[in-house]
Amino acid sequence: MKFFSVFIEVRFLTNPMDPGMKQLQESLTEIEIEAEHLLLARHQLVENDKARNGNREALTALRKKACTTRSSVPSAFKTIMREVEGTEARPMMKEVCATCGNYDSKNRTWMMFPGSDIFACVPFHAAHTILEKGG
Repeated sequence: MKFFSVFIEVRFLTNPMDPGMKQLQESLTEIEIEAEHLLLARHQLVENDKARNGNREALTALRKKACTTRSSVPSAFKTIMREVEGTEARPMMKEVCATCGNYDSKNRTWMMFPGSDIFACVPFHAAHTILEKGG
């Protein structure tokens, strides 16, 4: 693009009265500016992708470390998990939930706790109760 601008400027200087050349030069200048904006946006997109990939790799490393060692990823929901686990005592009466109806307390589902990156397999009733309290 620079070559065309220089070429137009040289032609323009040799013939300053030609309005067509002046219009062509202005058009090429606008195109060049837009192309530079496009390249800057593309560069920003690449930088954002690099940062996102770095974050994803870090989370993967934390998950692997949590699964293979005694350390774990800290969670604000540790107390919720303690409440959910509770005791496995059999209730005297069958519970009926307004949301899930006549549910099986042994039916478990995977959920990701709000505001964290931790998955847990919890009873369905506990999962929807936690989500309803949070939202």
